[in-house]
Amino acid sequence: MRKIIFTVCVVGLTTFSIYAQQKYMVYFKDKGMANQTSLQKTSQAYTEAVQSLSKRSIQRRIKHRGADNFVTFEDVPIHQPYISELENSGARIWNKLKWFNAVSLYADKDQIAKISSLPFVEKVEAVQTLSYKKDKIEEQSPRSFEKTSINNTGLAYDYGSSLGQYALSDIPQVHAKGITGDSVVIGILDSGFRWKLIESLVSRKVIAEYDFVFHDNNTANEAGDVGSQDSHGTSIFSLIGGYKEGKIVAPAFNASFILAKTEDIGSETHVEEDNYAAALQWMDSIGVDITTSSLGYNEFDPSTFSYAYSDMNGKTTVVTKAVELAFTQFGISTFTSAGNDGNSPWHYIGAPADGFNVIAVGSVSNSNIKAGSSSFGPSYDGRIKPEIVTQGVLDYVASVSGTSTSAYGTASGTSAAAPIAAGIAAQLLSLYPHLTNVQIRQILLATAGNAASPNNEIGYGLLSSLKAISYPNLKKVDQSYSINKCFVGENILSQSVVLHLVQGVQTVDLPMSIGQKGVYSTNLPSYNEGDALEFYFTYSDSNLTSVREPAVGKFSLTSIKYETPKAYGLEQNYPNPFNPNTTIWYSIQNSRFVSLKVYDLLGNAVTTLVNEEKTPGSYHVEFQAKLGNRQLASGVYFYVLKVGEKIEAKKMMLLK
Repeated sequence: MRKIIFTVCVVGLTTFSIYAQQKYMVYFKDKGMANQTSLQKTSQAYTEAVQSLSKRSIQRRIKHRGADNFVTFEDVPIHQPYISELENSGARIWNKLKWFNAVSLYADKDQIAKISSLPFVEKVEAVQTLSYKKDKIEEQSPRSFEKTSINNTGLAYDYGSSLGQYALSDIPQVHAKGITGDSVVIGILDSGFRWKLIESLVSRKVIAEYDFVFHDNNTANEAGDVGSQDSHGTSIFSLIGGYKEGKIVAPAFNASFILAKTEDIGSETHVEEDNYAAALQWMDSIGVDITTSSLGYNEFDPSTFSYAYSDMNGKTTVVTKAVELAFTQFGISTFTSAGNDGNSPWHYIGAPADGFNVIAVGSVSNSNIKAGSSSFGPSYDGRIKPEIVTQGVLDYVASVSGTSTSAYGTASGTSAAAPIAAGIAAQLLSLYPHLTNVQIRQILLATAGNAASPNNEIGYGLLSSLKAISYPNLKKVDQSYSINKCFVGENILSQSVVLHLVQGVQTVDLPMSIGQKGVYSTNLPSYNEGDALEFYFTYSDSNLTSVREPAVGKFSLTSIKYETPKAYGLEQNYPNPFNPNTTIWYSIQNSRFVSLKVYDLLGNAVTTLVNEEKTPGSYHVEFQAKLGNRQLASGVYFYVLKVGEKIEAKKMMLLK
């Protein structure tokens, strides 16, 4: 195992000794509200939660959750008196993580012992440091590289040596349709960004940037950074948003960008979990649509707490929980590199690539051959990972080289693949602003090159931006729905495009009209959320040749909401045994009245955790081992899920 050395530079604090202090996460029992079970819109807490969100963030959440539910308990600020009392103990607050109702702080052993005993503190954990195998970034002679590049003739832009990596996923064809990521906000979490000095990045629309390592607004190198600190992030930014004709033309160069410096590479490449979670929380508040990161857990110092492969289950690490909250609660599309451990003993994807909804991106060569270093799946609980792949071998990138503004080189690794995938998602969202993050994920997986037989090497396969934008999708308008589609055929007679809706043995023909950027749409005569739709399209070209799409079979769509579980189910709580709290996960397939209760060994009801109507989806609830001010005794307890007439029970143990 490699040893990770943790150092922090503190400026202007002569009485503070970082060597005597360690970084911890302190979780609180509540948010200081009188009612912890519901968030009233008339409450001060609700008002403060709304005020913490930008208009753009609220709009994205409404699209995802609806106008009545865009604020959640996670948005309520941490109770300030709790923070003040921690500061009074001598601890230094670092990040305030309202999503987790926790703060990260620096404290010595005596201070943390005092903090742990405070009545409002739920638990204290050491902040974990995640590491990943850094991508190989090399400066290279553009002239020698361009000898093997694909011909740029006839394209909308001169891609220079970057053409190959983007042509592999059909990005230039989508650019030719005027789709370049405009109106989309992308967040990048990485090691730093020297974007103001790089010719392909200086004119990009950076709307916010923040350094979570030093807590300032400068994401480029500064005092205390090693010389290569901002190198990796700069190259990654160029892969998704760079624009310099003749050099690099990235998929989403017209998007807006939020930059977060979360990694302190020092002598090794690593990031602390709280910085990553804080960056996602900050990006959400600004209004980010898509996030991409290069983080991937592989090894820990054996002298400290270490995650195991069994923890790569989608619900254990702080970073994985953060990306899952961003997706499921707030409607953000999340991408991350699968990891570069394919040739190492670790072998598997890491956190947060193990998340249920994050899109983990693997790496292939320009010949669509899996890179040997690209990490394998599955997640520990058996889910296919990575989800998809793009080119991550010898990608042409902007590089940091002294004071040069025009240096270029190559990058290899899954963190070079992830920004290309996120850029394709931005193209898709730019064309169809109504898409939810669930729809984006479904479309990308459905149109990838290995969708018919996904595996744990390349997942659903190579992304094609062209196939993604031409995949039909649903849009809800008031109480009705429309089907939307972009066709890739040439010289289509717009008045000839018809959607044929299959309803049993009958087919309803619905003419489609063309709108902006060549998107065709038609309103459905009737549709209930969750109903299965089957249909196909026909059109004629200028030669009056009739075309059917798909040529054989039919398209099928079922929903625009969060992906419905295939069955109801109750999972084992985690942690187990536990003290003083644990999390219970469950899922339901259809809208049903749900009851989740806890019983002691004698069958006495201890508490009711859920007792209400629930829509289809996956849920989790936390169980605290107390009733009011009374602590529960150690022992075996049962939790029982009742969904309609179906009942399932599992056992858990409180161990003090």
